[in-house]
Amino acid sequence: MSEAPRGREVPITVTYLEMTQRPAGPFPPLPVNAPVSLMRAVQPTPRYFLYLYDTAGEGHHWTDRHADAEEQLRAFVQDEAVSVFSLIWDGWPGGILTLDHREAGVCDRSYLGLGAPLRGRGLGPWLLGEAIRMGWDHDGVEKMTVNTCTLDHPKALGMYQRAGFAPMRRVETTQRLSGDA
Repeated sequence: MSEAPRGREVPITVTYLEMTQRPAGPFPPLPVNAPVSLMRAVQPTPRYFLYLYDTAGEGHHWTDRHADAEEQLRAFVQDEAVSVFSLIWDGWPGGILTLDHREAGVCDRSYLGLGAPLRGRGLGPWLLGEAIRMGWDHDGVEKMTVNTCTLDHPKALGMYQRAGFAPMRRVETTQRLSGDA
């Protein structure tokens, strides 16, 4: 990610991708001796979701969910068709994976990320592989979708494409950078 002055509008490119067939595999393995587990949060609170969201979004200007009213965020994270997973590293929550099945036939991999201390350990491809496996395991899924932007991790777009997601469209827009990112 390139550093940009905070508090001003910056241009970004959002890439929307989809996968229309379950990949044959194999999925990337968990790095050897990684003290990691993936736990589904049942009825997570908005505060817990935002903790995971902020942990993964640190340094990448993830701010959109902070604009949601608490009840709007609660409705999203506690919807039965939305699954929020915590990546637990050596006992502490260090990442997020969210699968959204609210649209019939679609699994949107809405959030996936690792906290700064876990980046560069080979966990990203494994976590994405788990997202793909779980997304396609859900009954009735005909395609998976994801989007990423130029403020996300610089390897995100390539990782999605290597996993089998194909770009469907790109949108040029701007985003106001917060002073917190």
